[in-house]
Amino acid sequence: MLGTIGILLIFIMVFGGYLAAGGKLDIIFAALPFEMMIICGAAAGAFLIANDQSVIKTTFRDLAKVFKGPKWKPDDYRDLLCLLFTLIRLSRQNPVAIEAHIEQPETSTIFAGYPRILADAEAVALIGDTLRSAMMNYDDPHQVEEVLEKRMEVSEHHALQSSHALQTVADGLPALGIVAAVLGVIKTMASIDQPPEILGKMIGGALVGTFLGVFLAYGFVGPFSVKVRDVVEEDAHFYRLIREVLIANLHNHAANICIEVGRQNAPLHNRPSFTDLEQALKKVKQGAA
Repeated sequence: MLGTIGILLIFIMVFGGYLAAGGKLDIIFAALPFEMMIICGAAAGAFLIANDQSVIKTTFRDLAKVFKGPKWKPDDYRDLLCLLFTLIRLSRQNPVAIEAHIEQPETSTIFAGYPRILADAEAVALIGDTLRSAMMNYDDPHQVEEVLEKRMEVSEHHALQSSHALQTVADGLPALGIVAAVLGVIKTMASIDQPPEILGKMIGGALVGTFLGVFLAYGFVGPFSVKVRDVVEEDAHFYRLIREVLIANLHNHAANICIEVGRQNAPLHNRPSFTDLEQALKKVKQGAA
């Protein structure tokens, strides 16, 4: 919603201010198709050269994050804590029974109660691998924590590739706008024998290239890159919470303490209150009874 409002505001303020100052859109509209072809076509070509197929696909998919925002909502953080509490308690009560849930989560009755989490392969794998490490009786939980930290760094780096790709395009668009403007000037110089009113329109059309390159870079592609990066970093907190809770479990803290560690590490705007989480955990306990 905010992304759509932002785009509308950009167009209204930029072109509204231009018209209010006495500008005319006919010159812009006349030059726009050709300038768009030069600038956007060159930007698209450079984007294809600079990135492999997987990054290209991911970038187009991640553009939706500009409008959808982070994947994980406050209810998801509460559900995650409830899921982890159930798994930790079961792993301590019946270590054999937990194996079926972490080896085949798609058939697990525990995971089935949290379909959004189950649908996320990274979250499920992170939970399963860490619980499996606990079952292997690691002597030093810090080793597991270090492995998880490196794993999450790799995952976050991969998730940020689309943001980096968009930022590279944004950095190049002003220069491509200059290229389009220079071509327009070359075209104008070839018609130097024309009357001043015609030359004026041709020069104005050439300057549309400079305007368009800067406008797209700082009004759209650059902000899109920042938004994608912010959403990726926001969603990364969800996976860090998994790490914090399960590492606390490896230190043999009480299950309630492990969950409180996770709650305290959740982002403030997504953090469930102590009372709400306590009520949710009571329902989990009642359902398991």
